[in-house]
Amino acid sequence: MKKLSNDQLAFLLARITIGINLFIHGLIRIPKLSSFVAHVVEGFKGTYLPEVLVSGFAYTLPFIEFSIGLALILGLKTRFFAAAGAILIAVLIFGSGIKEDWMGVGSQMVYALFFFILLKNLEHNALALDSKQRKIIDGFKTQK
Repeated sequence: MKKLSNDQLAFLLARITIGINLFIHGLIRIPKLSSFVAHVVEGFKGTYLPEVLVSGFAYTLPFIEFSIGLALILGLKTRFFAAAGAILIAVLIFGSGIKEDWMGVGSQMVYALFFFILLKNLEHNALALDSKQRKIIDGFKTQK
């Protein structure tokens, strides 16, 4: 096995850490989906968001979290799933803002920074299903 650079090791650990976080969110919520949805819907009562929109999103959220998390753990289409994670967090921040849950927004901003770091440093992706060795020929990256 090739020795990882410090940048590669840092990226790998960040990718796996956020992946495990989202994976566990989904894994824990899926078996108790109806109670999770009821809790989310209750939390948005009195906001501008219609219940049908909130419940629809709440039914899909655990599956989205599970999928993004698993893909990041495996390093599968890392760029796509890191961007999907960032978009998911933006949607969650929007929802927390609608509820005026500023503590929730603050903690979700940490997730946003995590995804920013992943996307900004994607060239350091290693030990991933989508990482391929590349060599540079006349300024162009090619498959090795």
